[in-house]
Amino acid sequence: MTDLTQDEVISKVSSIFDVKDIVINTDDIQFKIEDKDFKSKFVNLARQLEVRNFVPHLEKSFDGIDIFVTRLPETKRKWLSKSWVPRILFAVTVTMVLIDGYFRTDFVNSLAFIGDPFEMSILYAFSLIGILGVHESGHLLAARKHKIKTTWPYFIPGVPVFSIPTFGALIQSKGLTINRDILFDVAIAGPIAGLVIAIIVCIFGAYTSPEISNELADELFRDSQLTKMNMPILMSISLDIFDKGGKDTEVIMSPILFAAWLGFLITFLNLLPAWQLDGGHMARSLFGKKWHQIATYASMGVLAVLGYWFMALFILLLSARSRDARPLDDISPLTKNRKKMFIVVAILGVLCAPLPSGILP
Repeated sequence: MTDLTQDEVISKVSSIFDVKDIVINTDDIQFKIEDKDFKSKFVNLARQLEVRNFVPHLEKSFDGIDIFVTRLPETKRKWLSKSWVPRILFAVTVTMVLIDGYFRTDFVNSLAFIGDPFEMSILYAFSLIGILGVHESGHLLAARKHKIKTTWPYFIPGVPVFSIPTFGALIQSKGLTINRDILFDVAIAGPIAGLVIAIIVCIFGAYTSPEISNELADELFRDSQLTKMNMPILMSISLDIFDKGGKDTEVIMSPILFAAWLGFLITFLNLLPAWQLDGGHMARSLFGKKWHQIATYASMGVLAVLGYWFMALFILLLSARSRDARPLDDISPLTKNRKKMFIVVAILGVLCAPLPSGILP
């Protein structure tokens, strides 16, 4: 499809909006519009222009609203865009998870037999990759609903046994984020979808996790064979369903329960209103640029209090270098229902947070 000429751009914008004035600049065409109900019209315009290699954006001025139309910059094809990259990363991540699951099962079996290490490692991989995969699928479906092109998910392999087998996954947008509603919808879809799977995995993981006496647990803690892990509220509820983790016993996480724990941790981190995280995009769409920056610093403080210093420093470093997630229409406010959903998001973030044991009853 050929690019639009200058006259065709003017004709297309004028056919959708009530144009009061037109200024042709060196790098763009400026349209002064009088439409008060411009939100849905602008979405229509942006989608029509995108396929013809042009992009509009809205600006509010002292005497009304302006639309600036510029040519889409040419993007160089990076190695990350190649089709084999996400496939290789997925295969490596699955391998790391399988290795991690085998050794975790082997350790738990030394305390209480829970199953064959090969079989449990496969269940572990299905659980953890399933949480991450459904999370990214939520983003993909929301992006497709709003006609935004994206890459396939890039799974990030970790270090099995000594650390965590995966550091999550991500997708890259290849389309335009037109307004705040779209930015919010794509951001919220991933954590909500992944959390549903994490809760299911958690309930099964709580059922499969054995208990040991406090005396044995204290001995293992002293020998550094066990590490005390902060427990999300949702995980505590799952253990309570099966009456596990009483005063006289300590629950040993099965690989399945550990997959749920990682799922809750990843969901909690993504729901923080910081940087380019999902929660950051939601906060940006609701509060705007200034308060999004403040929320980013507040989130780093929360991470520091919980002991996740590395993640706090990571966000600090990248937030200083990353661009603002500004939609093309940054004037139209978020709808009321989406504002209410942000309250739900905040509650879910607390329920997924890995809280120190002293906080929980």
